[in-house]
Amino acid sequence: MPANAVDAAASDAKSATASAVDSATQLASQAERRFADAAKRFEKVVSEGIDQIRAQSRTYADATVEHLDEAQRYVVDRVRERPLVAAGAALGVGVLIGLLIAGGRNR
Repeated sequence: MPANAVDAAASDAKSATASAVDSATQLASQAERRFADAAKRFEKVVSEGIDQIRAQSRTYADATVEHLDEAQRYVVDRVRERPLVAAGAALGVGVLIGLLIAGGRNR
């Protein structure tokens, strides 16, 4: 009987090992599927976020272009109304910038 008991124990050990291997394989397969699904969901969320950022940046860019066009028209209109004042203002700003730049070199 001891030989039969050893054979039975070995058989039980083999079947337990096979069962454990099958369980581990199934768990690994499930984990792989879940990771793949999570990666797809993450990719979708990131893609939607990027699309939303693109849409918002286009809106901001369009608004900025409109504001710059308005500012340009305003400046052009004011220069046409008073060209001497505009030239004097530009000269004054140029002199101030020149003094600031030159002032740093003297020290």
